[in-house]
Amino acid sequence: MSIWWSLHLRREAASVPLARRLLLGTMESAGVDPDVSYDLSVALTEACANAVEHGGGTAHGASTEAYRVTAYLDGEKCRIEVADSGPGFPSGRARPPFRPARADAEHGRGLCLIQELADHVRFDNEPERGGAVVSFDKVLKWREDAPLMAV
Repeated sequence: MSIWWSLHLRREAASVPLARRLLLGTMESAGVDPDVSYDLSVALTEACANAVEHGGGTAHGASTEAYRVTAYLDGEKCRIEVADSGPGFPSGRARPPFRPARADAEHGRGLCLIQELADHVRFDNEPERGGAVVSFDKVLKWREDAPLMAV
């Protein structure tokens, strides 16, 4: 069985926990292992926080007050995509691995955390609409009593 959902959220800090809670609730209901759920929720939180902080600007006339989160749970894998309509990644920087922030820095760890928590990560710019797209996936582990466990 597959589950997917997509949210269009305002670029406000209050939208970040909403997306995280929806993801955690979906994975809990499906029977995903809590450790995997936690890793994906932290990665989603970082991607959403980046969209809120950096996803504004004037990208091809698009509305810059919103960003999109899409999640797919499909059998053995979960894929999450966060897309904004801001300026996107600077030319040449949309390539992992990113360098970690200095130890005393207050920002700059989000993309590195996503890389560490997910199995596969892609940082890209949306060529048609403009804006950054962060997508990542992770192989799912299931609880023994999982109602939607992959067969």
